[in-house]
Amino acid sequence: MFQLSLRKLLTHFAVALLLLGASASAAYSGQPVIWETSGRGELLKGDARGVSISDTGVLMLAPSLTQLFNTEQAFVWSSAVDSQGNVYLGTGHDGKVFRVAPDGRGSLLYDAAELDVTALAVARDGSVYAGTSPDGKVYRITSDGRAEVYFDPADKYIWSLAVLGDGSLAVGTGDNGKLYRVRAAGAKPESSLLIATNQTHVISLAVTAQGDLIAGTDPGGLVLRISPDGKAFALFDARLREIHALAPAADGSIYALALSDAASAGRPQSVPAPAPQPTDGTGVPATSVTITAIDESGTPIQQQPSATRSRTDISTARSAVFRILPDGATDVVWSSPTVTAFAIAPGLRPGSVLIGTADKGRIYSVTNDGRDTLLLQSSEGQISSFLVRSGQMYAASSNQGKLFRFDKELVADGSYESPVRDAKLTALWGRIWWRGSGNVELQTRTGNGERPDATWSDWSTSYRNPEGSQISSPRARFIQWRASLKSTSTGMQTWMEDTSVAYLPRNVAPEVLSITSLPIGVGLQQVAQLQVDPNVESSGLDPSLFGAVAQVPPRRLFQRGARSFQWQAEDRNGDTLEYAIYLSLIHISEPTRP
Repeated sequence: MFQLSLRKLLTHFAVALLLLGASASAAYSGQPVIWETSGRGELLKGDARGVSISDTGVLMLAPSLTQLFNTEQAFVWSSAVDSQGNVYLGTGHDGKVFRVAPDGRGSLLYDAAELDVTALAVARDGSVYAGTSPDGKVYRITSDGRAEVYFDPADKYIWSLAVLGDGSLAVGTGDNGKLYRVRAAGAKPESSLLIATNQTHVISLAVTAQGDLIAGTDPGGLVLRISPDGKAFALFDARLREIHALAPAADGSIYALALSDAASAGRPQSVPAPAPQPTDGTGVPATSVTITAIDESGTPIQQQPSATRSRTDISTARSAVFRILPDGATDVVWSSPTVTAFAIAPGLRPGSVLIGTADKGRIYSVTNDGRDTLLLQSSEGQISSFLVRSGQMYAASSNQGKLFRFDKELVADGSYESPVRDAKLTALWGRIWWRGSGNVELQTRTGNGERPDATWSDWSTSYRNPEGSQISSPRARFIQWRASLKSTSTGMQTWMEDTSVAYLPRNVAPEVLSITSLPIGVGLQQVAQLQVDPNVESSGLDPSLFGAVAQVPPRRLFQRGARSFQWQAEDRNGDTLEYAIYLSLIHISEPTRP
C-alpha cells in the first residue's frame, strides 16, 4: 500500500500475473481425465441395436426383433389379432386396414372413406370391427374384405372398441364421452347407449378375465369399471389428462398408461368436465435412494440440473404407468418427465409390463417394483401398440407404420454406440477399458465436429482386452466408442459395463479476465475462507469430491489513502494456479506552467 500526494505525483501499478504450466513444450501436461460411461442414464443417450440396457447399466444381447410387414403408411393407430394369429393394423391418414398372416405376408383388407382407423377388434366369428375418425363409423369387415356399416353414432370420434363376453361390441367415443353397447348391426345409438361418462373422450377399453369392462377417459384421466347396467365405478384417478391404454394382467391387476396435457396434444383439447369421484387407493411410495457416481477426474456422472425425482412423483410427468391392484390399491410402476409412452402390455415375465415409447421407438420392460430395462430399440420413431397371441409378442410402430415380432430368444449379435464425448479441447487419447465377459469388442472414432459425419475418422481397429488398450484414433476434440456383442459357442453370457476412456486435454494458457483499480480510500480486507483439509491433496483424491469450496471475495472498507486493485483469472483445464504480483511505482512530475 502506498499513500502519495496526488498533486506531486501520479501513481501507476504495473501488474504481472505469472501463471505456471502454459509453456508450449508442455502442451498436454495437464491432469488426465477419465470418461466413465457406467450409469444407465448416460447409456440411454446412446443407440442400442440388438442390445438391452439393464437398470444397473449392464449391456447385454437383446431379444430378437423381426420386421414382419411395412404398411407404407405413416401411422398405425390401432391393432388386433385373431385366433389364427392374423394381425390387423388400422392406419392413417389414408384410412386403411391391413391383414398380416403369421408368416409375415400382408395385404390390404379394407380402405375406408375416413382418414384414420383409430380402433380395431375381432368378433367371435373372425370378422373385424374397425372404428374410424373423424366423423367416423364402425365397420364390420369379413375375411374377404367386404365391409358394411355396423354402427353409425353421431359422435365425431371412434376411439376404442372391445368385444364383450356375450359377443356384443363396446364402442368408446368422443367428443361427448359416450360409451355404447352394440348388439346387432344397424342398432340405433339411443338404444345402444351404455353410459354418458361426463368426460369428453372414452379413449381406451379393455375386458378383464372376469368379464369386467374397463374404460379410460380424457380429460379427467379416470379408469372406470362399467357394470352391465351402465353404472360407472371409478377405480382410479391418475391426475394426468388421458388414460391412453389399458392392459389387464393375469394376476387380476390392471396396468393403465396415462398421458399429460403435453403428451396428449394430438387429442382435441377441451375443458375438463365434472367426473365421478374415485375411491381412495394409493400404494405406499417406494423409498428412493440417489447414488451419484464420479469419474476419476472428480466429475459427477449423470449430474442432473434439478433435484432427483422419484418415479412416484408425477407432478412433472409426461407419461406414467400405474398398476391397479385387485384390492383397489394403486402403484406408480413407471413415469418420465421427458418420454412419451404410447403402448403397454403384460411383460414377457410375470410381474412386469412392457412399455412402448416415442423415445427412438424403444421398448422397456419394467417390473412391478419399478426396475426398468431397455429391452429393445426399433428402427422407427415410436411404438404405438402391442399384441400378444399364443406366446408371440407383436409391436406396431409409427413413423413408419410397421409390424414387428419379438420373443425371449436372444439375437446372435448386437451393437451399442455411446453418446459423443466433448473433451472441450483437442485431446491426447490414452487407454480404453471395461468390465464384462463373453465376446465383446470395442472401437473408437474421433473428430472435431460435434456430430459424427464424414469428417470424422473411421472406426478404429477392435479393442478386445477388457483390462485396457491404447486408443488408436487420432487426436481431436470429440470421441465416441462402439461396442459389438456376440453370442458365444460355449453358451457363456455376453455382457459388459463400466466403460472408461482416459485422455489428456491440450493444456491451455490461463487467462486474466479483468483487472479493476478501486478508488483511493477503498481498502480490502481478507475474509476468512473455508479451508480444505490439507490431508486431502496428499491422499491423491480430488478436493472437489468433498464439495465445492466457494471463495469469498475480500470485503471492501474505507481506509484513508489506500490504493487497491482486484483481478480475476481462469484456467480452462481447471489446474491449480500459481502466480506472482510485481508492483512498479512511476513518478510523473507536474507539467511546467508557461
